[in-house]
Amino acid sequence: MSQKTKHGFKRLFNATRFSYQGLQAAFKTEAAFREELILACIMIPLAFWLDVSQIERILMIACVVLVMVMELINSAIEAVVDRIGTEHHELSGKAKDIGSATVMLTMLLTVYVWAEILFL
Repeated sequence: MSQKTKHGFKRLFNATRFSYQGLQAAFKTEAAFREELILACIMIPLAFWLDVSQIERILMIACVVLVMVMELINSAIEAVVDRIGTEHHELSGKAKDIGSATVMLTMLLTVYVWAEILFL
């Protein structure tokens, strides 16, 4: 049976297993993901500790998680580009740069949201 034709709990089990494998791979091979995970382990509990409204807390945590999501997407883009070939190609560089820009923008968003809530 092909992966596409599996249904129900078997599909859910496989999807969960593949997602866990992806998180493990990112943790093992991506220093930026490990650094962002360390920050998330500090910032998410901090968001619960701070005296902010529920919606502010949700926004603060969502931004932190969004940085990690974008890092995972960026790492996936880089892996695919590297799989295609190691020689320099303008489009490969462009794909990697755009992936990196998504991470930077979400980091800037996180800084803005946290600063707006805590200091402004």
